[in-house]
Amino acid sequence: MRDLSLQLQDKKQANQYRTRRIQDGMQGAHVVLDGKKCLAFCSNDYLGLSHHPDVIKAMQQGAAKYGAGSGAAHLINGHSRAHHALEEELADFVERPRALLFSTGYMANLGVISTLLQRGDTVIEDRLSHASMLDAGLLSGARLKRYSHNDVDDLERKLADRKSSETLIATDGVFSMDGDLAPLERIVAIARKEQAWLMVDDAHGLGVLGKNGRGTLEHFKLGLEDVPILMGTLGKAFGCSGAFVAGSEDLIETLINQSRSYIYTTASPPAVAEACRTSLKLVREESWRRERLRSLIDQFRQGAQQLGLELMSSSTPIQPVCLGDSARAVQCSELLWQAGIYIPAIRPPTVPAGSARLRISFNADHETGHVDQLLDALEKTL
Repeated sequence: MRDLSLQLQDKKQANQYRTRRIQDGMQGAHVVLDGKKCLAFCSNDYLGLSHHPDVIKAMQQGAAKYGAGSGAAHLINGHSRAHHALEEELADFVERPRALLFSTGYMANLGVISTLLQRGDTVIEDRLSHASMLDAGLLSGARLKRYSHNDVDDLERKLADRKSSETLIATDGVFSMDGDLAPLERIVAIARKEQAWLMVDDAHGLGVLGKNGRGTLEHFKLGLEDVPILMGTLGKAFGCSGAFVAGSEDLIETLINQSRSYIYTTASPPAVAEACRTSLKLVREESWRRERLRSLIDQFRQGAQQLGLELMSSSTPIQPVCLGDSARAVQCSELLWQAGIYIPAIRPPTVPAGSARLRISFNADHETGHVDQLLDALEKTL
């Protein structure tokens, strides 16, 4: 039997041991962690909607109407009118015929890839795509290939070397640890030429990018014919919980009938769906939240440049400072914590070896003074 204590000790020695801090209260620019109030730059609640009074009220009213839970899977009697309305509204938002709710983005990626592919098929993924895509490719039984990050030439080489006709290309829209965008226009052209499925996980783009918040596809002016499969999450910019897949009528009906991670799990609480519906309305109506984010990002990048800090190439709320060494990342995170700023150290295996970092993320709750405070702390720490 494997000695788990030795494995944990190895992680500690490699500066890869992880612990949890306990948060009291809601998300926001300031949070209380382990009893300490601090300025946080680590949340994915990019638009600050998780604690919006209208979203909270919608969840409360949804719980009063539907109860605390759904009671069953969607295909039994767990599919409420709230779920159905949210699916229709999400489909309209991303301008696709249908959308299908999943409990998490992880389950959505597993569900899509394992449904569309089987043994003998091929799935080709960006090397930095989310872990759920990697796991989905492995579990599907298809032949898994990974191309160098955002390297379309390497993608073409991997496609030329495939031995099957049924192929799915999968990539993040916005990469969660680097904050950069996939070169979707070129990937679309390759997928079309090779007659391959194209799937985009836009967990960190939806709500944030595009004039209307429709994400990376709106940013690049791409539609259903360009990207047949879109996955989005509701726990980041939407400030709630869950995920969805949007695409054609046939795609959604296939997932309803064949996706194991959809069929064999209890539906999320209808109250959450009601909260998401209100959040979606705010995403559409309150464009000032995206405008504030862009302003904060510009302020931070200009300030970091003046300080001589090397930032990664990102125009999104995700602004990583790569430090390389895990020990240094942990040390810098601790020094910031002592200064009242919380930015966890991100280390392998979440990121490749030698690229440990501080993953700074902004949200619409932050103010210009908060950015100044962060820059001052970074100057003293790095």
